[in-house]
Amino acid sequence: MVTERTIHLSTKGFCDVTDVTSVMEEAVEQSGIQQGLVCVSVAGSTAGVTTLEYEPNLVEDLSDFFESILPRAMETRHGKTWGDDNGFSHLRASLLGPSVTLPVAGGGVVRGTWQQVVVVDFDNRPRDREARITVIGD
Repeated sequence: MVTERTIHLSTKGFCDVTDVTSVMEEAVEQSGIQQGLVCVSVAGSTAGVTTLEYEPNLVEDLSDFFESILPRAMETRHGKTWGDDNGFSHLRASLLGPSVTLPVAGGGVVRGTWQQVVVVDFDNRPRDREARITVIGD
């Protein structure tokens, strides 16, 4: 069986982190699937999905980390092509990836106590995003 749910997120950009763990867990519970997989993915090339402990200081550390390796002020060929100066956000998203897949066992998501699933918007402006939660299993 496969079930899907689309969620809508209004994000601020610039490494805005949204915790979607509770919505993901609710989707798994409502699916009735006992064993399988849950995938959380985000549409767009300037956002990504990962797991981390969702607490304010670590969220700031994540932002600082991406700023240190791919700063907002970096010049990119993409910025020259489109004039939107968000090449850094595309590069950051490509490192993070568009989805995370976790196991489902006993009707629930298998994850660590401090492991939340988050959508990270790297774009250089606020966005309305769609994320999809797909549950596959028996």
